[in-house]
Amino acid sequence: MILMSLKRHLAAGIAIAMLTGLTGCGPTIFEEKDGGPDRYVDINSIPNAVPRYEARSSYVNRPSYEVLGKRYHVLPSSEGFVERGIASWYGNKFHGNPTASGETYDMYSMTAAHKNLPLPTYVEVTNLENNRQIIVKVNDRGPFHKNRIIDLSYVAAAKLDITRNGTGLVEVRAINPAKPYTASHPTVHKDASGAADPEIFVQAGAFGVYDNALKMKTRLEQLNKPVRINKADINGQLIYRVQIGPVTGVEMADSIDQKLESLGIQNIKIVIE
Repeated sequence: MILMSLKRHLAAGIAIAMLTGLTGCGPTIFEEKDGGPDRYVDINSIPNAVPRYEARSSYVNRPSYEVLGKRYHVLPSSEGFVERGIASWYGNKFHGNPTASGETYDMYSMTAAHKNLPLPTYVEVTNLENNRQIIVKVNDRGPFHKNRIIDLSYVAAAKLDITRNGTGLVEVRAINPAKPYTASHPTVHKDASGAADPEIFVQAGAFGVYDNALKMKTRLEQLNKPVRINKADINGQLIYRVQIGPVTGVEMADSIDQKLESLGIQNIKIVIE
């Protein structure tokens, strides 16, 4: 039996993980402070992961799994997958432990954890704040901290320059090893000087009817934050997305998320532009 280790790296530096319904071995809980190495590491000497075909185990890619009472669904394919959001990282407290794929976690390797992508999947990760770009192999599950989309190894996070803050604004793009790789060039909001200045919005809901979106917008005005209705054409259907922002930083986004939850609002999403 493969022992799967599911983890999440919290911004405050506390990592807590619970594994339920994946191994048949009952819940496993880890609660430890995490961090980087205690010695100098030449991150520039560590190359990107090299995308290649690898067979995907049906055991570690079950259609769904449950962690901390929440069910997550694994995508049947990574083809065309693109996602923007907040990245976190995990380090020495998990170094040497088994990952969800059965491989050993090495914080000096270019790897990552994702909740929904099939294992393994190779992805390009771009730091939208400084345009740094890496390729990692997704071989683990997580992060299970709300509003985090990918958990990077220490070295991967260091290459993107997000280890100091603990989080970063990123775009994750799946790579098909059977096709020639071409680096993407994500576009974001720019400041007056023309430098990248991505904006964070907290999406409270998406509606097919404008009046419903307007009702939500009116309800959210009690938060005394800017609220907009953003119109989008999705597969030929107009969707009206109610978003708070732009907000100043990840901590404020997390705070607004908590306020929305206290109002009974579900399916909250972080949007990066």
